[in-house]
Amino acid sequence: MTTPDNTSDAADTPDSTVEHTGVAAQDWAQASADPQYRAAVVDLLGALAYGELAAFERLAEDAKLAPTLADKAELAKMASAEFHHYEKLRDRLTEIGAEPTQAMEPFVAALDGFHKQTAPSDWLEGLVKAYVGDSIASDFYREVAARLDSDTRGLVLAVLDDTGHASFAVEKVRAAIDADPRVGGRLALWARRLMGEALSQSQRVVADRDALSTMLVGGVADGFDLAEVGKMFSRITEAHTKRMAALGLAA
Repeated sequence: MTTPDNTSDAADTPDSTVEHTGVAAQDWAQASADPQYRAAVVDLLGALAYGELAAFERLAEDAKLAPTLADKAELAKMASAEFHHYEKLRDRLTEIGAEPTQAMEPFVAALDGFHKQTAPSDWLEGLVKAYVGDSIASDFYREVAARLDSDTRGLVLAVLDDTGHASFAVEKVRAAIDADPRVGGRLALWARRLMGEALSQSQRVVADRDALSTMLVGGVADGFDLAEVGKMFSRITEAHTKRMAALGLAA
């Protein structure tokens, strides 16, 4: 999944600042003894796997909109990286005894709906979507990862690594705004829409799966309480504001 600014934002996540306790201090062999936790992890990996597969497809489509051959090749390389992330998640699901297609299936409608509602109309909107839109979901998954067992946490953080879209998108979008400042207003509105849709999509994914929602609100895996949920979304919003500034857009 394309996750710009992961290097700088990672320092702001709970994973790097809080000593792990409870499930987060265990490995998979220990934590998976709880069937509810195991079900939640299968859901989480299934959602991530389909997200990576969808990202691969979308980047491949966006490459068709690229204005130059070099840009097309750059997006093709990023699409390939997303597919390799998908393969890691697929293989891990198989390794823990889950059927990958079945694990992904519950999330297809929500994720496809999000991408249908936020289909870019041009090259620049596609770049902003990958830089801003996908990153909001990735920030959410990073927050969740801090409460997972060490093996699952390591995998989730690995597949959220930036595929190179960050600097590429910033360079191209800022150059377009410099060439025509009017572009900035349109892209700022687009990015704000993406944020609303991405947050809603994340909430829908969780709400539709009992095991996953129970894990996140404290049932297992040291989940969030209501105060922490508020802080989590504040951190996600702050990261979004930073990315908008990097693009030269108003949040």
